[in-house]
Amino acid sequence: MISTAGIVLFAMPSQAQVEAARHYGPYLAEGATVVTCAKGIDRASARLLTDVLEEALPHHAIAALSGPGFAADIARGLPTAMAIAAADLATAERLAHAISGRTFRLYASDDRIGVQLGGALKNVLAIACGIVEGMGLGDSARAALISRGLAEMSRLVAAMGGKADTVRGLSGLGDLVLTATSHQSRNLRFGIALGHGEPIDFSRGQLVEGAFAAAVASRLAEGCAVDMPITDAVAAVIEGSLDIPTAIEQLMSRPITTE
Repeated sequence: MISTAGIVLFAMPSQAQVEAARHYGPYLAEGATVVTCAKGIDRASARLLTDVLEEALPHHAIAALSGPGFAADIARGLPTAMAIAAADLATAERLAHAISGRTFRLYASDDRIGVQLGGALKNVLAIACGIVEGMGLGDSARAALISRGLAEMSRLVAAMGGKADTVRGLSGLGDLVLTATSHQSRNLRFGIALGHGEPIDFSRGQLVEGAFAAAVASRLAEGCAVDMPITDAVAAVIEGSLDIPTAIEQLMSRPITTE
């Protein structure tokens, strides 16, 4: 029961986390730690989920679990490694030991900013990789998007106070490679549909976190004066202000620079 649990996992979509905190907050045990398992950014406030949850649940420690793990794989007991981040490393290590199992391994981190941004931004980049696949642009283009997308992630993480090295770990590179290459990924499939020219349709209730995160991430980058051309392009395509051929042309015609 939730009222006796010392660790409570919030596995609902990112945009439902605050409402869930308000609903379940009164039933949480004193001293319980809440772990957000969603990979997104709160759209209403453009804040990280741990920040909004700390505000909604001020008497509870808030941690974030992220990394390359499809729910179906975890449920089947397939080997999976992810990251769990808390405000301090001791709490993260305690949670990692408590939640890890025979086929599920957690690595502790005290970089909640980096872990969460990696989880949110990789969804946006997976949409971009899906567009590349849907348009038949080849694996070289996908590899370019993954590597340059990783650079975008690092810049924003550092600008927001996180650690750039976190992006090169499970919650950044690991999750990006998984989500940008596997057809289990809803974000990749959404991008493929866009690349095929299919209209955007959220009426069937399919969860595509990257579609919500793109515009928020673009605004965050602008506010931090961080250059994120791939993220900006995905946001513009989703909102209908930019067509895909023009977006590709703009990305490929950017000034030549150093890596």
